[in-house]
This record gives sequence, structure tokens and C-alpha cells, in this order.
Amino acid sequence: MSEAGTTANATAHPGASQRWSGRILLVEDEPLMRSIIAQLLRSEGHEVVEAHDAEVALRQFESENVDVAVLDLNLGGPMSGLDLLGKIRDVDPELMGIIVTAYASVESAVEALRKGAYDYITKPFANDHLKAVVRNALEQKRLFRENRFLRRELREKYRFDNIVGKSDAIEQVFRVMEKVARTDSSVLITGESGTGKELVARAIHFSSERANRRFLPINCGALPENLLESELFGYKRGAFTGAAQDKDGLLKAADGGTVFFDEIGELPLSLQVKLLRALQEREVYPLGANNPVRFNVRVICATNRDLEREAASGRFREELLYRINVINLKLPPLRERREDIALLAYHFLAKAEKSLGRSGIRFSKGAMRMLLNYGWPGNVRELENAVERATILAETDVIHAHDLPDKLQTAPPTRSSGVEGASLTLEEIERHHIEQVMKEAEGDKVRAAQILGIHLSTLYRKLQRYRIDVPERQLPPGAAPGPARATTPSSG
Repeated sequence: MSEAGTTANATAHPGASQRWSGRILLVEDEPLMRSIIAQLLRSEGHEVVEAHDAEVALRQFESENVDVAVLDLNLGGPMSGLDLLGKIRDVDPELMGIIVTAYASVESAVEALRKGAYDYITKPFANDHLKAVVRNALEQKRLFRENRFLRRELREKYRFDNIVGKSDAIEQVFRVMEKVARTDSSVLITGESGTGKELVARAIHFSSERANRRFLPINCGALPENLLESELFGYKRGAFTGAAQDKDGLLKAADGGTVFFDEIGELPLSLQVKLLRALQEREVYPLGANNPVRFNVRVICATNRDLEREAASGRFREELLYRINVINLKLPPLRERREDIALLAYHFLAKAEKSLGRSGIRFSKGAMRMLLNYGWPGNVRELENAVERATILAETDVIHAHDLPDKLQTAPPTRSSGVEGASLTLEEIERHHIEQVMKEAEGDKVRAAQILGIHLSTLYRKLQRYRIDVPERQLPPGAAPGPARATTPSSG
């Protein structure tokens, strides 16, 4: 059914915890009992929709935003309260159904729970008991809605198009991610530190059919070697000193979801063998256990190491590499996607503005030139930190070069961006950069595209979009000129 409008209303009771009012569907064929229960629920601040049989209740359910249904078991018609509960939960699986009956039995109680009833109350009942059950059911409904909202927020946060970039290098990554997300294949994400490997892993998970289940990151380099095995596989009570109770391992805890092994290259060799077996068999033996525990997870791994070289030198199990490297996703360093630097800088600026409660901040041309020319050994993470720092230190609404970290100011420029003077828009920055590269390449579009790290067709589109005049290439003495060509490519 709907995002019930009344559940969000809280009524404060002096000396009591916060209580939630909601819309209750009450189905009871005895008029006196229906009147008593309705009055009891209304005294708690709930809105009550009454029905004397299942047919009327179904019509009201279809037209009302119902949070909780209180249903008599025997309604005196062809449809029982259990039948009605099954029908309305087919429409709204999150509806909280409470069965009330004077003819309690183990069989009916079991059937009620099987059909998704939240609780089962026998007549006569204490008024406070019914009120407490309804209150708890509304709280459970609120938690369902809150979890659904948070899952939706996570999906929005980790959508592919929320990963900033328009360079050919990152576009290629997006294309592979879209294909991979539709599968359950293991993925190995490689790249230098700070390139966004975990962000990509989360985006794949939240775009997959496992999005409603858990995404569990495990930093293989952060957990001590003597704890890794018990954390991954779990343990039974008494398996070692301090094991006071059974504990599920992380692989079991993520059942149905995705496990992300960050820095998989840091995993000790002795544990690599056990992990390989676990991934092959989809089962683990907790420490101290005689029987295996099954699990169903998708595995995504990340590393900044060359695992093929590590395997060749005996520092990484070759069989495990084959198991986790079904799809390899290589993230380019920031220095190889320079056309994304300005986009990322403004993205991080907006993020910093929001956290600081500021707005209207911009980069000076000198600051942007410094960002564009720096080598970024720490990649995207280093850029984000630099922008956040500059946003905090800037004394005006303009971030100047002196607001940036000292290492950016002292680093030798990689290439002049051709940006001088006051602030520019992103498009102006990109246009200036392309013009400068075209000058350096002396009009050679193939060479310019290589320098920019983009396809030739992409360069043609940008030249046409920004109406950039391309200088004629200088021919060596005695060379015959080629056929005449336009300074900007035609749309055809």
C-alpha cells in the first residue's frame, strides 16, 4: 500500500517514550466488540477505519492508507481473518496484521504467523496489552519505512552517474560497471590508492539485485592476522579463550549481499588457502565447529598491488587470483583523466560548502590552473582533501592559489593550462585547456587527442562545440600540401 500518512505523527506522553499514531483497519463482525476496540484505539490517538466483514474491509483497504490491521479470526463469512490477512499482505507486505480471537489454538496461531501476522491476541485481553501490541506494530512499520528510505538514499548516493567524470577513461569504466552489475560474477578492482575503488564497489552492489541486502567491506590490511580467520569464518563457544558465545563470521553475516575485500593483496598466504576453499564451496567451518555453515555472497575485491606479479613471486595464491579475477576493472589514476579534474574540484567544492553551511564559493584562475597542473599522486582522495582544506581556509568567496596546500604551490607544473586572471566556468576552463594543447600539438588533432587522453572523435566534438579554430600544421619545406580541410569538423 502507500507511504501511510499518519504513522509519521508522534504523540508525546508525559513521562513516556515517544508514541506513534497511525491509521488502523479494524475488522470485527460483533458490533459491541468492534465499538469497544475502536474506542480503545482512538483513545491512543489512532485513526480507526471500521469494517464488519472481509469484503467491506478489502474495499476500505484499497482506498485507505492503512498502517496496522486488527482482524478477528472468525468473521462469520466465507473469508476468515487469516484469509483477509493473506490478501492484504499480498498487496502490502509491510502491513502489520494483528489477529484477535476467542477460539485460540496452536494451529491457528501457527497459520497466522505463517501468513505474516505481527501478533496473535486471545479474547478476553487486557486493554493495555492490545494498546502495547498496536504501538509496537506501528514502531515496526516506521522502522520498515525508515530502512526503505535509507536503502533508497544509498542507491541514489552510489548510482553510477554520481561518480564524477566524463573522460574517455572513466566512461570505459562506467560501461564495464553497468554490465557487471547485472551479474553475480566476482570483480577485481585494481588501481592506485585514492582512485575510488570502494566507491565503485558500492556502486556495483547498489545497482545489482543484491541492493536490498548488506554491503560488507573488509579491510584485509587493518585486521590483525590472528583475528582475521575468526572474523571471516566465525567461531563456536569455547573455541578459544574469550569465545563466550557462538559468533557468525563476516561471510555469513553478509549472506545474500556483497562482501568487499579491500586490499586483498594484504591477506596472509595461510588464510588465502582457506578463503579460496570457502569461495569455491560457498561454505565455511567456524573455529571449533564440526559442521560447515553455508553462505551466499557476491565477492568484490580491490588492490593497489600487481597481483599477477605477486602470484609469480609466490606472495599470492594463483588459484585465488583466478577465483576473484573473473572481471577486472582497472581504475585510471587522476593524472590520466585530467579533463575530470575541474569537474571533480567543483563537485568537492559543493560538498565542502554544504558541510560548512556556505555557498557561492569559486576558484580563481590561478587556483584552478594549479589544480590542473598538479600531478595528484594521491589521486581523487588527495584532490578532495585539498579542496576541503582550501574551502575552510579561504577568507573570501574566491579560493586563491595560496589557499591550496603548499605542495601544490611548489610542485613543478606538468603543463600550462592557459588560464589567466579571474574565475572561469568549467566550460571555459576546458576550452582554454584544449586550445593550449592544440597549440602545443601544432594543430595535429591525433597528437592532441593523445595528450588529452581522449578519443579523436571526442576531440572533434569538443572542437566543434567550443568553436575552436585549429592552427594549420606547418609542412616541412618541399612537402606537398594535402587536401583542404575545415578548421572545425562538420557534424556529418
